[in-house]
Amino acid sequence: MVPFFFGHHPTFQQHNFPTINNIFTVMQKCSPIGIFDSGYGGLTVFRSIADQLPEYSYIYLGDNARSPYGDHSFDTIYKYTLECVEWLFAQGCELVILACNTASAKALRTIQQKDLPVKYPDRRVLGVIRPTAEVIGSFTSSGHVGVMGTRGTVNSQSYLLEINKFFPEVKVYQQTCPMWVPLIENNEHLQSGADFFINEYCNRLIEQSAEIDCVLLACTHYPLLMPKLKMILPDYINILTQGEIVAKSMVDYLGRHPEIETKLSKDGLKSFYTSGDPLAFDAQASIFFGEELNSGKM
Repeated sequence: MVPFFFGHHPTFQQHNFPTINNIFTVMQKCSPIGIFDSGYGGLTVFRSIADQLPEYSYIYLGDNARSPYGDHSFDTIYKYTLECVEWLFAQGCELVILACNTASAKALRTIQQKDLPVKYPDRRVLGVIRPTAEVIGSFTSSGHVGVMGTRGTVNSQSYLLEINKFFPEVKVYQQTCPMWVPLIENNEHLQSGADFFINEYCNRLIEQSAEIDCVLLACTHYPLLMPKLKMILPDYINILTQGEIVAKSMVDYLGRHPEIETKLSKDGLKSFYTSGDPLAFDAQASIFFGEELNSGKM
């Protein structure tokens, strides 16, 4: 894994540093926010965070060579996630966001409790599940909430546990949607051929309770299905995506933790890396991020 300051990075093009000593001096001070996902989906969260906090620097890493994470064991997902978090730490990131529900469900707690205190006591790793669980009760009147996610996220029971901590009166109904990610990553999600699977999973969820009035899309890929979901689900159901929720939580977190916030770079730069093929990543990633990207190899 090559440290990012030996490869292509927009910092070099923007500042024209005259000497190698100056490059290393600036790089030592650089502390971007790391955004991690098993593939592309975290780009929807990254987009919201960058829109809310445009002044900060960011490095996005997609572990596309080993995605999808959804059907892997806890141990495998923990191992993969830790490797990627440590790579982001090596790039100078003081704060890393796991913009991936599966990694947040299966790896975050172990990393926070086992690895950070021993090896990285001054670094922080946050996920996307807790910020959502903290506010989801305010989006339901009936107290019946649906959660749609991958098998890994649903089987982890993480949303059931976290929502119960903050809103014990809320009843949570979960539905796995194993075909949605493949449809999205093959850019077939808005075609008529996808309708069967979108309808099928929505119907299965609503059959669990007719009182569901809030549905959480607990996978960062799923916001791309919003046009179809709005047509399929009843108008009275709030459909929640995680990007804006996580972004608002980030604003609050940085305000409460100046010991982290003051270390972060504020030059507005965004860098993108993948463990897979950068050209293939760039072709697909623009669908999720909303603009053309030029990524590097992890």
